[in-house]
Amino acid sequence: MEFKGDGKEKFFIVTRGKVRKGFSRGCIGRVEAVMHKGELMGLLYGGGSSGNPKSGDMVKREDTYPLTRHQAQLLLFVSPSSKRLELLCNPQLFSAICVLSQDDLVVVKHKKGHQPGLVRNLMLIGKKENQGDLLMLGFEVEFVQDSDQTVSPKKPAPLPLFSAADIVQVVPAYSVGIGPRWKDSYSEGLNRKAVSPINSMPNMGSRGQQVRDINHLDQNVTQTPTQSPSHHPFEVGSMVEVTSNTGITVYGVIRWMGVLSENKNDWAGIELDYEVNNCSDGTYGGQQYFTCKGGRALFVPLTKCSPDGRFLCPPTEKETLKATDIPPVVPLEETDENVPPIPESEALSLLVGKMKGIQGHYNSCYLDATLFSLFCSSMTLDSVCHKPDGTEKSISCSLKKDIVNRLRRQGFVPAESVMNFRKQLGCDTFVTEEKDPEEFITILLQRVLCMKSLLKLRSNNDTSQDAYTFQIILDKEQVTQTPTVQQLLDISLLSCGLKFEEIPSCLMVHMPRFGKKYKMFPYIIPSTEFDITDLLYNSPRECFLCGRLAEYECPQCLQDRKLQPGRIKQYCTTCKTKVHIHPSRQSHCPKALAVPAEVPADAPVPRHKMQLFAVLCIHTSHYVSFVKYGPGPRSWLFFDSMADRCGDDQSGYNIPEIRACPEVGDFLSQSEEELARADPSQAGEPVRRLLSDSYMCLYQSASMALYR
Repeated sequence: MEFKGDGKEKFFIVTRGKVRKGFSRGCIGRVEAVMHKGELMGLLYGGGSSGNPKSGDMVKREDTYPLTRHQAQLLLFVSPSSKRLELLCNPQLFSAICVLSQDDLVVVKHKKGHQPGLVRNLMLIGKKENQGDLLMLGFEVEFVQDSDQTVSPKKPAPLPLFSAADIVQVVPAYSVGIGPRWKDSYSEGLNRKAVSPINSMPNMGSRGQQVRDINHLDQNVTQTPTQSPSHHPFEVGSMVEVTSNTGITVYGVIRWMGVLSENKNDWAGIELDYEVNNCSDGTYGGQQYFTCKGGRALFVPLTKCSPDGRFLCPPTEKETLKATDIPPVVPLEETDENVPPIPESEALSLLVGKMKGIQGHYNSCYLDATLFSLFCSSMTLDSVCHKPDGTEKSISCSLKKDIVNRLRRQGFVPAESVMNFRKQLGCDTFVTEEKDPEEFITILLQRVLCMKSLLKLRSNNDTSQDAYTFQIILDKEQVTQTPTVQQLLDISLLSCGLKFEEIPSCLMVHMPRFGKKYKMFPYIIPSTEFDITDLLYNSPRECFLCGRLAEYECPQCLQDRKLQPGRIKQYCTTCKTKVHIHPSRQSHCPKALAVPAEVPADAPVPRHKMQLFAVLCIHTSHYVSFVKYGPGPRSWLFFDSMADRCGDDQSGYNIPEIRACPEVGDFLSQSEEELARADPSQAGEPVRRLLSDSYMCLYQSASMALYR
């Protein structure tokens, strides 16, 4: 990672690591020197108007991200500092914000909603007093006014000032799907600047109408345009709306309809409600088709028009939209091909954004979150999709083709596919009612697919138990206030006298919470790696003290404050004797372990570990999930199948959303000591939600999945 800057200046933002003399996550700094150990000597900039650098200290290069001076100035105006990192997590949006120019169209957060506006000025904030000062940068934005609003005779009020974090959508003049630039074929002589597409949300406001995705019209004029999703006839005088591929919706009245000289298809000339860059006064290709104010005439194919949703009457029962009608779903070719999980390098581009993941509908969040967690980036349960001929083959094929393959190929599964799958589960309540993930998993794997149990447990009396998920059961006093999943599992299994007979390919651990409200612990830290070695039955284990082959296990030593409380204790014969000479341990009753005879006493004991790949969370009866999409420590996604909604309960549909949340990886990657000292209540919103609302943690064993 090379540092870049304007001239000799090099700036950075701290993305992770410990707080060191003022440097913490989200702080902006200037590089003063690069040390031989790869550390940076930097000066810290605060968020005050002066922009004076403060004394800094050393920071690791890998804990920083390089910035240009312009980027540093934009981020310095963002407060609190956690929002700076959130903005950096959307590199496409941030890159577009960094190149904004005058009269570019943006959508900004304003009061309790989103408001479109035009960038009028880039403002330097503060007063430069010294050579090293770094002034903040903000944007003066003029809101786009409706056409029926009159101009006040009073002196216009100062334009509102917005930070980069207030901008949720960017439509630069050279990339707007509006005006003559809708179609490259008719934009001769224009020097368009390429801009990466921005994952952003259409500005729906409080409307209940459909918001339709309009593709770029940068296609050959002989191509047949896509069919309009509406069957409403249009005529001159019809009020319509047009939505660009970036989600900006404009409204107007059709003033002209006909065939342009260059095209055989029907087009519409629309007078917009307000002025937009690159729109005309009714002139197109040098010919006047109708007359209006400058900057308000938009020409588009008629198939790209939809009725103005602001004035649509409530639909009748026959006209009520299905939740999956919008947006249109790309047909998926019928194939028995096994589509692999989404690679880490492609996950963000395919998945992040609105209308991504699995679309929720009618109390389906428990199922949406579970299926997304199990199949998005893991193949540990792919075997359930490969059932042989039999009664359960149809549902396994439906799961494979309509959900798993569609998710991994297109990044989106419509609610209709999920509803068809729900109807095959053999119980009407799965179609209409709320369920819990563990109930759905058990029904699907055991009763519907007749799959062998994932877990085989052995009790102290040598009886075997089969299960698909594991419920943690323990006393609250047995662990610390903020336990890890490793601690909870160790204590729960030891207290219940249980061991795993074999390493499971998939381990789904249900946290100690009951119902929708009761939680035994306010926060639980999901262990990114779960060491299952000491929880295996009849498997070699090493002595807790000397590392030789263990022959005894002592449950009473589990909470001994002098012997790392919370850790399972097993000893060789010599160490067992020494440890229990202590008066406080003489009443303990160590139990002999079943040691394989062929294992030498001094042989190294291999450690068996499982990796965390997803966490299901619940809050106020709504399930969401955090999913690890690759081996990188920061490769985490947040998924909500019902993050937003367009329309009312009868005619609308849910909008699923996936967000990248590398801050989750930053938190979980800390050492045990750092996690023990961490205050979850002070963490950012995604991390706090993960720790507070965790319901089920999903672990996988890559080696064992190959044999199942």
